[in-house]
Amino acid sequence: MASDRRDRAVRAAVGHALPSAAEPVVALLDTAGVRASAAALRAAFAAVTDAPVLHAFAVKASPLVPVLRLLYEQGLGAEVASPGELALARAAGVPPHLTVLDSPAKTTAELREALALGVAVNADSPQELARLDALVPAAAPAGPPPLGLRVNAQVGGGTIDALATATDTSKFGVGLRDAGAREWIVRAFLDRPWLTRLHTHSGSQGVPLARMAAGVRAVYELAEEINAAAGRRQVDTVDIGGGLPVNFASDEEAPTHEAYARLLAAEVPGLFDGRYGLVTEFGRSLLAKHGTVLARVEYTKTSGSRPIAVTHAGVQVAARTVYAPAAWPLRISAYDARGRPKAGPAVDQDVAGPACFAGDLLAAARALPRLVPGDVVAALDTGAYYFAHHYAYNSLPRPGVYGYAVRPDGTVRFTTVRPPQPLSEIVAEAGGDRRDALVRE
Repeated sequence: MASDRRDRAVRAAVGHALPSAAEPVVALLDTAGVRASAAALRAAFAAVTDAPVLHAFAVKASPLVPVLRLLYEQGLGAEVASPGELALARAAGVPPHLTVLDSPAKTTAELREALALGVAVNADSPQELARLDALVPAAAPAGPPPLGLRVNAQVGGGTIDALATATDTSKFGVGLRDAGAREWIVRAFLDRPWLTRLHTHSGSQGVPLARMAAGVRAVYELAEEINAAAGRRQVDTVDIGGGLPVNFASDEEAPTHEAYARLLAAEVPGLFDGRYGLVTEFGRSLLAKHGTVLARVEYTKTSGSRPIAVTHAGVQVAARTVYAPAAWPLRISAYDARGRPKAGPAVDQDVAGPACFAGDLLAAARALPRLVPGDVVAALDTGAYYFAHHYAYNSLPRPGVYGYAVRPDGTVRFTTVRPPQPLSEIVAEAGGDRRDALVRE
């Protein structure tokens, strides 16, 4: 079980002094869990369609080259949204034909590079489509890579406003229900025979599956309308995005990719009858459950009778939780100084980070066995959008990231994914070689 692998990994990590006085925060990634999630995703869609499906992992969820390589070896491509993410995917060996470029702010240079490499592109706006009009004729003799248009189905958001991608005023894509938009989209395709994909992304954390499916259905119906107007199968692929929510309340993986695929096949059967290729862009749902951040408890104290455990993990690894705790609560597990699950009566206590502002908390008034200095706390479900998205508050260094695998004999093997950041690098990034730049006349 994943929880058993995690407990073994924590105990082994402590035994190997991975969290230490020199490196008080470390991140662990369960590679067996990642492989299992990738396999489950592929199987989920293979069970409902015989059409080709590209599962393009959303690089923003974990922009780490070894992670992208692991997923590629498991049959996944990459969805990128910046030159940096494209560079990471290329460094991981993800080929261009398995890469999709999305972003609302692509430069002409980015578009030109994607066309030259053979990376699929989803245009986000009429103005971007006009840029492609000028670039496509200069594409390689074999023609441009697959090109599509992102459509905001405007089916509504979820419980986290900042993540909503399908509201009436979302910044992503062309609003399908805006006045005259549907007619403009159909004409845009008829005028551009090289435009062969539609892209939507209605999901995100906090969005119900039925609403996600409604967004996919709306874009499928648009594809059917375009193809009927063209008198041919011009739109041959629908990119349904990702955004499958994650359960942060327990170890259960729910909803599953299988449940979502079956719902889509039931709600939008025409999309799964073999006439359309599919692209998915899942990120959080593939990795979140397989990551754990470990931090040593440095001090304990009380304030206003509230026990506080001061650790080294806070806003620098969990910015979303610190700034929006109601939307992004994390489960916290307690381990003793030997890495064993800590026992004892539960006491409401704050689990605080090292940054110098009051709200730097991984958890507030959380019932846990009473923590003492030398204990280890584990922030669970942090494999996506946490330890790979460092926030350099107080110039705190990026933690090391270690993949782990539990051998048949129960021992644990660790592999360095990203080494801990040295202080010299922080100084260099802060202009350390230019200290007199502002004092010279």
